[in-house]
Amino acid sequence: MRTSIGEFHLGQFVKIELLGTGNAFLPSGRTHSFLLIDEKILIDMPPTALFSLRKRGISPHKISTILFTHVHGDHIFGIPFFLLERKYISDREGLETLTIAGSPLVKDRVEELCELAYPGSLSEELEKIRWVDIPDVTGWTFERFEVLHDESVEPHGWFLEHETGLKLVHSGDSGPCETLWNQIKRADLAFVEMGIPEYVESEMHHKPSSILKLANENPSCEIIVTHTYIDSEYEILTKTLPSHPTNVRHPNDGFTVKWNGENLTFSE
Repeated sequence: MRTSIGEFHLGQFVKIELLGTGNAFLPSGRTHSFLLIDEKILIDMPPTALFSLRKRGISPHKISTILFTHVHGDHIFGIPFFLLERKYISDREGLETLTIAGSPLVKDRVEELCELAYPGSLSEELEKIRWVDIPDVTGWTFERFEVLHDESVEPHGWFLEHETGLKLVHSGDSGPCETLWNQIKRADLAFVEMGIPEYVESEMHHKPSSILKLANENPSCEIIVTHTYIDSEYEILTKTLPSHPTNVRHPNDGFTVKWNGENLTFSE
C-alpha cells in the first residue's frame, strides 16, 4: 500500500472525514471528535455533531449507521438534536432507516437523553431505530472490542474492513492497552485519541509519548491523532504539536482520507 498527498488516478472506494478532532474541552478551532465514512456512517455523535454536519453540507437523513464507542457526553449528547432534525426537517416522511450499533448501554442512554431533552417528542423516532451490536453495511465488516477507559460507560473501539482490503481502527477513548494495540497491528489506518498532555496522570487516554511508542511499533500503519487537547487557532492550553514519526498526522477538523483500492491520500 502506498500513501501520498494529491488526487486519485483510480476510482474512489472509501472516503473518511474527521468532522471534529477535539477532546471534551473543545480546544480552539476544533469541535468534538467524530468521524464520517462514505457520507453515511458516523462514529459517535457529540454535542457539536449537527453543527459539523451542517458545515460539511451533509443532511442528517443521509446518515444510515452510527457506531458508538461509549456513552460519555462528548460522544453521545448530540443524538437528541440529530433525531429531532430528522423528524422535523430532513426526514419528515420517516422514510430513512437509522441503525445504531454499540454496547447494550447505548440504547438505554440514548433513550434517556432523548426523553430528558424533548419529553415524548422523540418516542416514534426511537422506536424506528434498528439497534444492533454489530451493523450490516454493504462492503464493510465490523468488529467491536473493549478498550481501557472508564468501565461505567462501556468503552469500545471499532475495527472496520472494506471489501477492497482497507483495514482501519477507531480507538474511541482509551489509554494504551493490548486489545487496542493488537487491532492496530492489523490495520492500514488508525484513528487514535490523544486526549491529555504528558503531565496529566491518567491511564485512560493516550499521551504524546504513547502515540510515539505506538507509531514506532507500527511503522506501516498511518496513525491519525484525534480527540486531541492541542489548540488549532489560538492558544488556550498549547498549540505546540509533539514530535512524532512521519506515519503520525495531527489534523484539524475537516481532514479527509481517501482510499482508491491501492493508495491512501490525505487532505485538509
